[in-house]
Amino acid sequence: MTRIQQVLFELESSYSGNPYFVSGNAAFNAVASRVDDATRGALHVSHGVFLPGEYGEHPAGASQDGYAGKLGLSLPDVESYEDLFVFRDAAQRWLLDSRPRDAHNVHPLQTHGVRVAFDDSCWFGRPAEMRDHRRSVSWFLHCYLHAGRDGVVPVAEDVLDGIRVGGARNYGFGEVSVVETQLVDLDALDYAGVRGADELQLELVTPFVLVSEAPNADSQSVPWWWGVPSGGLRRRETRLVSGDESYAVETVDHGQVVEYVGDDAVRTAKNGVTRVGTHSKFGFGEFRLRPSGADRVPERAAAASDGGGV
Repeated sequence: MTRIQQVLFELESSYSGNPYFVSGNAAFNAVASRVDDATRGALHVSHGVFLPGEYGEHPAGASQDGYAGKLGLSLPDVESYEDLFVFRDAAQRWLLDSRPRDAHNVHPLQTHGVRVAFDDSCWFGRPAEMRDHRRSVSWFLHCYLHAGRDGVVPVAEDVLDGIRVGGARNYGFGEVSVVETQLVDLDALDYAGVRGADELQLELVTPFVLVSEAPNADSQSVPWWWGVPSGGLRRRETRLVSGDESYAVETVDHGQVVEYVGDDAVRTAKNGVTRVGTHSKFGFGEFRLRPSGADRVPERAAAASDGGGV
């Protein structure tokens, strides 16, 4: 049995850091300071994905369908593999078309003297005839934890509540509160969408590490079961921080789509949730499988058909 603990946090203060995600390394260090050595050694933490507390509907492929109210305020039920990625989809397919989708891909900025940070909420104007001319939308953070042995997850909510992520934490930035946690058994999920597809695509949810300067980190090649496009893969260098040390990490950048050419799709899908490669403990190497051409972002589907693979 492979269990993961999904966690939905709400931002309680301004945040200073990457606007697209909170690295699993940052989330791990925030939690690790509150647990014992045994738990710290076994714990694995995903990257955290930002999402707005907005009205939405269950996206295509999810086990539920139709209007879902303010879906971003709570964790959706997880019955199928696709349900795991409702909030971990950069296209935010769950948002209603009536919501200002472009605005929800950008955090509002705040200035604190010489510091620039992201606000924990955003404001939208409303028609003058409305009783309230403005409405606010709070920002949330979705991540999950798992471990290499039993007895580690679920981590207690009071341990997770109030952790701080990002920069300027000593000034109170990046504080989050636990909204909800949920335990999911990966072996009990429905993988019919993966099993039934004639062809599958693999989408990188987080970067895949090729080379790392961190101690005891093995170099990795691009997996053989990725159908790499003729134009190759986009790469990016990032850094992994450990205490006072910072290490260069070369990655295959997240967000790219390749053909899946492996021969055990369900097993691969499960491995993508728990992540593969160097630094998977800290959120790197997460991916999802989906039927080729299914529910794609139009611009991405066009690029893929031209051989770009993105």
